[in-house]
Amino acid sequence: MTDGPQIFRDHAVDRAFRPGFVLGRAGIYALLILWAVVCLFPIYWTVTTSFKAAPDVMQGNMIPWVDFEPKRLGWRALGLSPDTIGQVSTVRDEFLKRFWNSVIVSVSASVLATALGAMAAYGLSRFDYRFGPMRNGDIGFFFLSQLILPPVVLALPFLVLYKSLNLLDSRIGLILLYTLTVLPIVIWIMRDQFGAIPTELEEAAMVDGLGIWGAFLTIVLPIAAPGMVAAFILSLVLTWNEYFFAALLTSTHANTLPVMVASQTGSQGISWWSMAALSFAAILPLILIGIVLERYIIKGMAAGAVK
Repeated sequence: MTDGPQIFRDHAVDRAFRPGFVLGRAGIYALLILWAVVCLFPIYWTVTTSFKAAPDVMQGNMIPWVDFEPKRLGWRALGLSPDTIGQVSTVRDEFLKRFWNSVIVSVSASVLATALGAMAAYGLSRFDYRFGPMRNGDIGFFFLSQLILPPVVLALPFLVLYKSLNLLDSRIGLILLYTLTVLPIVIWIMRDQFGAIPTELEEAAMVDGLGIWGAFLTIVLPIAAPGMVAAFILSLVLTWNEYFFAALLTSTHANTLPVMVASQTGSQGISWWSMAALSFAAILPLILIGIVLERYIIKGMAAGAVK
């Protein structure tokens, strides 16, 4: 008499060889491959453009060593090619300055937003608040609704405010502004994370002698760590790529990489190869972070959907 597991294995093998099943799986993989090509094509175009000359860019040549002979014009213009890396380059020095500005501003703002957003989200998920006619749900929606406001509406108020506070062209000014910008997203993500954690765990910890903060720091935060990593990475991406306020509120000392990328124009037009090389150098850290922390991002974004 055939046991249950054997029947299940035989059924799985029979289903795997059915023509409809094979075609369905092939169609799914084909769509996934097509979507991957669509998503990765801009990165491919950016990398190849950094090795093109002007005629290759204008003619739309795409395949190296087939349509065009790769050159290092873009990387040489930035002082980042192998033959110029040992020489003095003002452009490379400016790139490194903007790079470190972006690192300091985006990481600091993301850390602050993640810490403040986690505490605010924990309070909204565990306690009942009342602010006039607003309850917890209304307060949460209020935070989320701040994302609807176009940045250009805030341009003049922040410009006047930062001028009066002497925060123009400063890293601390961008850090404070970026923290406020991404804080609603962190609260939105972390509120679902904390809502998925049973309150019985905290109650048991408090029975053992821990207070609210003790239960939050030792019990809840370790469980919600993947969600915090996801919120941090999303905040980092948004602040790293932000251009509008960086161009508006900085001029010399606190300029970030997106401002430098947008400035690759001259009397002869746009230097596409330099812009492509600079763009790829700017997004490379985010690509590496995404690859390293991929499993945390997936776990964090999915955890809140499972109660």
